[in-house]
Amino acid sequence: MAQQKRFKTLTQNLKDKASVIAAVLSPKRHASSVRVHVLRATTHALTAPPSEETIAAVLAVGQGSDRNPRACIDAIMDRLHHTRSAAVALKCLFTLHNVVVKGPFTLKDQLSCYPSYGGHNFLNLSTFRNDSDVESVELSSWVRWYAGVLEQSLTVSRVLGYYLNASRESQESKKIILSNASNADLLYKVEALVGFVEQISHVPDSLHLQKNELVYEVVRLVGDDYRNVQVEILLRVEELLERMEDFDVGELNELVGYLGRLEETQEKLVLLFVNRKRNNGFWDLVQKTKVKGMAKKREIEGKWLTVVVNTGAAELTRSTNPFLDPVQLTPVPRVDFATVR
Repeated sequence: MAQQKRFKTLTQNLKDKASVIAAVLSPKRHASSVRVHVLRATTHALTAPPSEETIAAVLAVGQGSDRNPRACIDAIMDRLHHTRSAAVALKCLFTLHNVVVKGPFTLKDQLSCYPSYGGHNFLNLSTFRNDSDVESVELSSWVRWYAGVLEQSLTVSRVLGYYLNASRESQESKKIILSNASNADLLYKVEALVGFVEQISHVPDSLHLQKNELVYEVVRLVGDDYRNVQVEILLRVEELLERMEDFDVGELNELVGYLGRLEETQEKLVLLFVNRKRNNGFWDLVQKTKVKGMAKKREIEGKWLTVVVNTGAAELTRSTNPFLDPVQLTPVPRVDFATVR
């Protein structure tokens, strides 16, 4: 088994070197330079994630004119969609994640518009699977999960109007902006943010793979996104809590539903981040708001029931008393049947 693993590692190293040589010898010099940097960041080696220097080189080569960012994203996507190696796929996704977190705007813009350059992003890895060995099968589930997280991250960024890691507004400034937002807008964005948290909570059961340095770095980067999402949700839930007295039942149903979905993710998130991102204050606010929303909903529905019952009694009285004017209502007199002869 050990000898087979060494042979596999040797084969993969040779494959990586051959790919770099082929890229260097390519007659398309501009694309060749970009591709070489991408290949160096996405080797088959599973022992470690791409170094900071390697990631920085990819981001640097992707700067400049529109031609460079597009060539960079195309090279990463081409590598991602033509590999069967879970390690290579994870490194491609890790590189793309760094584009979102650290990359220049032009590079982010090309990623958010891939593949049609018309605003649609689809990594298309929901069926990715390498079943050559047990480790590859387990890593494949992490590839599918990570791709879903990145897709959801870009979706949330479009909904918010800014990237999660790139907002320059202070929390106080955001509060002022949110105070002028409509209830519908706040609920719409809470729904998108909750969807992102749900995607993170769908992490594979093979959490022991966090011992692998590459998987560990992936989880660390996703954890940073999760912390930013918590802040975005917190600010909106605080604003909605202040407005709750004026909510209608439809708005209460939406809010309570979103917060209920959010609470269902808590247990898995605690396991994933091992309490690193626990933030009890956040979860306490979620529970408090949900409970208050449910109570307010029952209060409104109780008033509806009272109106319906009273209206029904009045209609019954009017329809059974022929001596009343059609618009005149009178209470039904109590009759003691013991006195009736």
